[in-house]
Amino acid sequence: MIPFLDLKGLNAQYRAELIEACTRVIDSGWYIQGNECREFDKEFAQYCGTKYAIGVANGLDALILILRAYKELGIMNGGDEVIVPSNTYIASILAISQNNLVPVLVEPDINTYLIDPSKIEEKITSKTKAIMPVHLYGQTCEMDAINAIAKKHKLKVIEDSAQSHGAHFGDKRSGNLGDASGFSFYPGKNLGALGDGGAVTTNDETLANTIKALGNYGSHKKYENLYKGINSRLDEMQAAMLRVKLRYLDNEVEKRREITNYYLQNIKNENIILPTVRSEDNHVWHLFVIRVKNRDELQNYLHVNGIQTLIHYPIPSHKQKAYTEWNDENYPISEQIHNEVLSLPISGVQSLEDTMKIVEIVNGFIK
Repeated sequence: MIPFLDLKGLNAQYRAELIEACTRVIDSGWYIQGNECREFDKEFAQYCGTKYAIGVANGLDALILILRAYKELGIMNGGDEVIVPSNTYIASILAISQNNLVPVLVEPDINTYLIDPSKIEEKITSKTKAIMPVHLYGQTCEMDAINAIAKKHKLKVIEDSAQSHGAHFGDKRSGNLGDASGFSFYPGKNLGALGDGGAVTTNDETLANTIKALGNYGSHKKYENLYKGINSRLDEMQAAMLRVKLRYLDNEVEKRREITNYYLQNIKNENIILPTVRSEDNHVWHLFVIRVKNRDELQNYLHVNGIQTLIHYPIPSHKQKAYTEWNDENYPISEQIHNEVLSLPISGVQSLEDTMKIVEIVNGFIK
């Protein structure tokens, strides 16, 4: 079986360096918010091109803490609205709900699967305080248009960069395209830890300091608490792992682009809709997502032929039981996407032989 993602093989490339990093942490005797976290924050901020990066426990917490900080700073209040794409992973929406804010869903572009800037302004009200573009599957949103809308209406722009580590838009990277950004380092990400982890990036010093305190029990100084905070800190061991893997992130992206280029050039099946790419450096290919009308039939066909695939994501957020208040609403573009998408295998250790086999079998699928 060709795996969807060979995590064991991916991390085996860096085995010696990861072991050395583990040993360094063990021998340091400092396991929470030590040197590894401090150095990773600096290195990740430098990589993204931002002034600040704050390691947190996971990607969901990264988004929750950005919004919470804006509330503490008086920029947002309970009941305010945040615009978010209707086809995103539910974490983007949960972060808004967790802060007693109101998610306002906007349909994506059917070709890119990214939030459609032309549909944003019609959803803006007097309660709107932010836009949350999600760089889904690894491709950056149309940030020029989104930032122009935000500037016009005096809104914050909060990037969900959970899948877009290293992606560019113009001369800037994901994480440096708005007012703040949330990253996930879940193991399957292009920059993945060996456990959970996340980070916030921003150029706003006040916001950065507020987030750092909020994630540390609301404390900026030991035993002094400015806020009713939470415990959301990047683990020292995971920070050490991420420091190793960050050095190889651009190489990982280039390998993914090689696989993608082969897919794009050689998948010749009229039943299948291939991804649309605006510019090569806009996309880091966290996922290679195709669309096909009879998705479940194709997935079963590929499984029988030894190819593991996944669906990102089978149920749209507005149809989830968690949001029963939305269950009767219709977002036809999102529903079509969720019913048709299928993610093919892709990773930095996927061989050309396996890639060729996948293409051959996909091309043999008859509707």
